[in-house]
Amino acid sequence: MKAIVNTRYGSPDVMQLKEVAKPVPEDNEVLVKIHATSVNAADWHLLRASPFLVRLEMGLFKLKYATLGADIAGRVEAVGKAVKGFKVGDAVFGDISGAGWGGFAEYVAVPETVLAHKSSKLNFEEAAAMGMAAVTALQGLRDKGQVQAGQKVLINGASGGVGTFAVQLAKAFGADVTAVCSTGKVEMVRSLGADHVIDYKRENFTQNGKQYDLIIAANGSYPLRAYKRALTAQGRYVVTGGEMSQIFAVMILGSLMSKKGGQQFGNLMARPNTDDLVYLNTLVEAGKVKPVMDRCYPLEQTADALRYVEAGHAQGKVVVTMEG
Repeated sequence: MKAIVNTRYGSPDVMQLKEVAKPVPEDNEVLVKIHATSVNAADWHLLRASPFLVRLEMGLFKLKYATLGADIAGRVEAVGKAVKGFKVGDAVFGDISGAGWGGFAEYVAVPETVLAHKSSKLNFEEAAAMGMAAVTALQGLRDKGQVQAGQKVLINGASGGVGTFAVQLAKAFGADVTAVCSTGKVEMVRSLGADHVIDYKRENFTQNGKQYDLIIAANGSYPLRAYKRALTAQGRYVVTGGEMSQIFAVMILGSLMSKKGGQQFGNLMARPNTDDLVYLNTLVEAGKVKPVMDRCYPLEQTADALRYVEAGHAQGKVVVTMEG
């Protein structure tokens, strides 16, 4: 089978299309013929070992996963004898980052516990765009952010993979949503249901006097004192991604700035969760959530797809397809 293989840390230039052995599923595993996968910021962070601390978990000199790619969508080709929830021919999707990665390939064998049945309302490309980004948005809003109906929620970085899901999910939870993005993406973000859209090139939301019950920082970076100014007295600030300076600032200062019964500042370390994928499927079926896709690349152009995402220009998700 064909797979994108990286033998060392570096830029997307180190990724190579190679013929590798087709995996054989273990007793508890499902062999999936992948139709589509998607690119996440996590892919290029791992590839570049950025931040450097990545090497402590993923290997000092060489990334322990030869093939990246977390989100997959495809059909079950074979199942291990202990598999109960899937059968050959089932359309599935999932985030396999907790099971060895490997989505930038034609086939992958993974435990059945990381997969969910694909909604019939999504094609394979759309289903591949769900996974990590949608679960991150969900866990950031519901679990870390404790969003409630009627709250004022601001999504900074609303036009990216996580941000586009966060806008829709916040609306599904009944929040009044303000979305922050760049000029060229305002109309797309507004079409997702945002009640208010701020073009950050024209207005700094941390200086306009408005305050929010929850701020999800999916991208962009302001000093913590600026975010503090934009929060209500019991407001929550949750970082789900963006610049490393933003992430480290909360890691170092978040607990010091958080007050019992007052403002809370924290990072979200999202975890793959199949129950969350199933829940997201129900929102897709209800028409409350839809993946936003920027563009698709064939497998052999995976490196170009990573470069595009790393450049920060994508509106929604970037998808890689096996069929070209």
